[in-house]
Amino acid sequence: MTAVRIRVCGIVQGVGYRPFVWRLATELGILGWVRNDAQGVEIAAEGDGVERFVERLKSEAPPLARVDSVTASVAAIEGHVDFLIAHTEASGRAATAIGPDSAVCGDCLADMFGPENRRWRYAFTNCTHCGPRYTITRNLPYDRPQTSMAGFVMCPDCRAEYDSPADRRFHAQPNACPACGPRLALVEAGGATLAGDAITATLRLLRDGKIVAIKGLGGYHLACDATNAAAVAALRSRKQREEKPFAAMLANVASIAPYAAASEAERALLESAERPIVLLHKAAGADARLAGIAPGLAWLGVMLPYTPLQWLLFHEAAGQPAGIDWVAAPQPLALVMTSANPGGEPIVRDDDEALRRLAGIADAFLTHDRAIVTRCDDSVLRLPGPQFIRRARGFTPRAIRLASAGPSVLAVGGYLKNTVCLTRDDEAFVSQHIGDLDNAPSCAMLEETVERLIDLLEIEPTVVAHDLHPDFFSSRYAATFAAERGLPLVPVQHHHAHIAAIAAEHGIGQPLLGLALDGVGLGTDKGIWGGELLRVDGRQFERLGHLREIRLPGGDRAAREPWRMAAAALHLLGRGDEIEQRYSGKASLRQMLERGVNSPPTSSCGRWFDAAAGLLGVRDVAAFEGQAAMLLEGLAEVHGAVAPLADGYAIDAAGALDLAPLLARLCDEKDAGFGAALFHATLAQALAKWTLQSAMATGIRRVALGGGCFLNRILAAGVRRALEDAGIEVLEARQVPPNDGGLSLGQAWIAMKGKD
Repeated sequence: MTAVRIRVCGIVQGVGYRPFVWRLATELGILGWVRNDAQGVEIAAEGDGVERFVERLKSEAPPLARVDSVTASVAAIEGHVDFLIAHTEASGRAATAIGPDSAVCGDCLADMFGPENRRWRYAFTNCTHCGPRYTITRNLPYDRPQTSMAGFVMCPDCRAEYDSPADRRFHAQPNACPACGPRLALVEAGGATLAGDAITATLRLLRDGKIVAIKGLGGYHLACDATNAAAVAALRSRKQREEKPFAAMLANVASIAPYAAASEAERALLESAERPIVLLHKAAGADARLAGIAPGLAWLGVMLPYTPLQWLLFHEAAGQPAGIDWVAAPQPLALVMTSANPGGEPIVRDDDEALRRLAGIADAFLTHDRAIVTRCDDSVLRLPGPQFIRRARGFTPRAIRLASAGPSVLAVGGYLKNTVCLTRDDEAFVSQHIGDLDNAPSCAMLEETVERLIDLLEIEPTVVAHDLHPDFFSSRYAATFAAERGLPLVPVQHHHAHIAAIAAEHGIGQPLLGLALDGVGLGTDKGIWGGELLRVDGRQFERLGHLREIRLPGGDRAAREPWRMAAAALHLLGRGDEIEQRYSGKASLRQMLERGVNSPPTSSCGRWFDAAAGLLGVRDVAAFEGQAAMLLEGLAEVHGAVAPLADGYAIDAAGALDLAPLLARLCDEKDAGFGAALFHATLAQALAKWTLQSAMATGIRRVALGGGCFLNRILAAGVRRALEDAGIEVLEARQVPPNDGGLSLGQAWIAMKGKD
């Protein structure tokens, strides 16, 4: 007989790992014990089948577990007589991690929709294979007293499940039932609780065109009937969200067909335990069926229900059928389900906060008495990739494994789409999406998130990294944080961080080329960068080239008004006299450009997109960031592929890529769809040839594509294909967004590299 001590690390707490170990040990005749501790899971095992036992600990782990390592060392035989699940050992420095929130599983749905089950239509049904984790956890190790379920005392039936290793609810920390757990309430705007069944009344309100704030896992959603154009318009008006797209929640993939086309890969992503919003191509007639959901765009954001509460709304709409056969059948109910965050502020989390901040927006509140500990928006992805547009619920705080260990770094991201990152040894923990730091609540959420990650992961950072721009709130916060603790401060150039984020997630330790395309980032020369070709080698980078600079008439205002960038393009082309013809009453803008007043130059790729959109008449003023580029991409998708414009660009001796010939062609194009397709095809070819030129000059055959412009599927695919056809290895962001949501990871990776 052999005896070993086993250490299992990864996401192995709160996911049913210990009962899995118990069942495996029972099957193989292994004696000993298993317990949670600050490092993960520890096991003492004795028996003739120990070797097979160790092998299966990783290969057969529960669905929500992520086993990073299983190590075994020989131990003395202690003569155990059975196999026990021992009490948690809480001492020591935390090296484990809490799992992300997970969609309700099929077994729990069967419980909810079985009329004889004691959890019939219970809105908080969960087990170790599903349910909330990160958003209800205050501290590690992950045990009920450390969660927002601490105040709910389990009834005898729930306690029996919780204490039985053979039950799938063994040590399911949020375990509850109608007799002992959280309860729903429907509250009117004035704060009074409405009588009757909360789900039934909520569906009635939604069908009547009302807007209901619904408490989710990481915060409230604002919901309305997605097929009711008046309700959608009212939500837009009240939320002051003119045209930015909403997401639609549908019961299942069988319900998608009237609104969008979904491939098998997209369906799998929609049905994954993470349940993200997935961008799908709209079906013909989708805009008529879902008027005002995603106006003018070629894609529709779709998600499926992931909480029992959300499922109950669809169950109610289906007539409260018994069993789960209806779960996969097409359902007519379609809901707008958008984050409850007025004015671009963080998602509303607390009940009192909801009544206050959503006053005048929501007609009623479907709430409950289980507290949300951590704000966390829905994640947004698209294929191919999949590629993150926003990384949050379902994925945070899952660690990103780095190629090597280093000092613990706190990186605080940039200004837009902010996230923060905290590293521990060879792991990087990127926070959920925080948002744009243009308002006080978002800035407060950044501070709250930093404190939360430090406490939850028990990490004391030794280095602080931030964006090179000194006036960002995140940069000022980093400086204060570092000064108070006497820590070194590492400023990181914006586009260097974009490429470094990709290097970090792919484990790249050698020099690589980086094509960084986005809206704006402060350069080392204090200029406004945004279309950069870089050579990156750890903490060092070299600017090999950039897009030809174009002026920003009106400064930051030009980023919100594409017509201004069109005017700048006309000025660049020597056709400034056409500005007044195209934009009557704008003589002052021509003078501004001619004199160089309040018109700083920029190499931003995003502004070239805006110029193209403005010249083609796609959009004069953007209702939200990136709208013009998104509309341009949609037009190109609908039109289809075209050949690139011959001589549509030039590369000068200094390495600058000039797109002026392409814009000269677009100036007189009357077909916006063709113009959009021509712009994309020519830009992709130009970028690829520009990059290949540097690859040949430097001998580097690996290129990272970073920055928000690479969320454009046509552009990314075109550049990737051309480079790969030339034998170049192409790396893209997969574990974080390529936009500013990934900056914190890149900053952390650079700061970990030291001063060499």
